[in-house]
Amino acid sequence: MTVADAYTACLDITKSEARNFYYGIRLLPTPKRNALSALYALARRIDDIGDGDLPLADKRTALATVRKDLGRIDDLNDPVYVAVADAARRYPVPLGAFEELVDGVETDLGDVRIADFDELVVYCRRVAGSVGRLCLSIFGTADADFEMLSQYADQLGIALQQTNILRDIREDFGNGRIYLPADELERFGARIALDEHGVLEDPQGRLAGYIRYAAGRAQDWYSLGWRLLPYLDRRSGASCRAMSGIYHHLLRRIGANPVLVYDRRLSLSTAEKAQVALASLVRS
Repeated sequence: MTVADAYTACLDITKSEARNFYYGIRLLPTPKRNALSALYALARRIDDIGDGDLPLADKRTALATVRKDLGRIDDLNDPVYVAVADAARRYPVPLGAFEELVDGVETDLGDVRIADFDELVVYCRRVAGSVGRLCLSIFGTADADFEMLSQYADQLGIALQQTNILRDIREDFGNGRIYLPADELERFGARIALDEHGVLEDPQGRLAGYIRYAAGRAQDWYSLGWRLLPYLDRRSGASCRAMSGIYHHLLRRIGANPVLVYDRRLSLSTAEKAQVALASLVRS
């Protein structure tokens, strides 16, 4: 297993699986594109364990194996780990962020109920803020307070995850997961339930009202996270803007018309994603 072969394998995974992130990753110069593809491939592997069809005990075992492998990453011949190890030698990759991602995926293994927004932020930071910080390590930054920039990357990841949650309410409920904070649903008089057609029930529009509220709050998190952009070089800034911009477009559509997520998984077309990526490159 050569490093070049390992990166090729990760690029193939990214191209086929990163339906939204790929449009931003491809804007990077080759060395950064390779490195970020490697990090994506490992993050994807961890996510796939949680979302896959293995029995629960086997999922826990697989996640435990990932934790173990992160501690011996230089000794492995798996293409994803070979590429990640090389990326970590070239860039300040916080490998501990992958362990945070594992923590978040472990939360998903059982039925999920979130009590309040503070608990939701902790979950989002684990499963998406961690990815934001991994991306930052590859982007590189101008001379600035790295802790501050890590916070911005964290906040941008949390914004993206809130978008995911609003987009996937119906699908997540079918898998026993409700990420919308219980205290907020109660305050809005909303509940999560499906009718006989598998569509989210909302006879009085209360769920729609809550989704608009939650989308507005997620917008604030994008504003916090986008403070990172001025500190990135042109290509890295374009990549970050494209990856987050696709999710932001989804958020705007959900906030404007919440019923779009009641019976489907909302997404942008290939042409729309390409347009966001091109606009991101022009703006940077």
